[in-house]
Amino acid sequence: MKIGILADTHITIKDDPQKLELLISQLNQIFKDVDEIIHAGDLCEKFFLEELNKIAPTKCVKGNLDKIEDLEDFIKFSVGCYNIGVIHQLPQNLEEFIRKHDLNVLIHGHDHQPIIEGTSYNTLLLNPGSPTKPKAPPPKAGFEPPIARPSVLILNIDENDIISTFIINLDSIKKQIS
Repeated sequence: MKIGILADTHITIKDDPQKLELLISQLNQIFKDVDEIIHAGDLCEKFFLEELNKIAPTKCVKGNLDKIEDLEDFIKFSVGCYNIGVIHQLPQNLEEFIRKHDLNVLIHGHDHQPIIEGTSYNTLLLNPGSPTKPKAPPPKAGFEPPIARPSVLILNIDENDIISTFIINLDSIKKQIS
């Protein structure tokens, strides 16, 4: 299964139509062969969820700024031998939450910073960052200061239950419109 993952799009009907068209065009290209899309909250308005559903079937959780009725705060599903959870903001006691829900992968958003990270309790944490309002990851000693780049993730789980995941940086929509 190939899953496209995004979060924190913060799209509203008041946004520049050209910006929206560019974003949808990029997502169509990046997610053209995914089986499903996961949105980890702060989508904001239902019309954008409908646009994502035109690309691939989409699951979405409620973010702190979402105005869409009937979104759940947390969803869980399985692919192969993996239990995958989706939540907008990480819970206070992450390890307890992961153990309670028996998760192998936890997808989240909220901080607008892309992350692919394993935990000491054998769970993969994924944050796609934000395609519209990115924030740079924290700096690391010995490396150049990180740059905020618009991003999404792809998660692959093959027929042998081997996971691969990677960050895809989008073209800056602000740059293209300016």
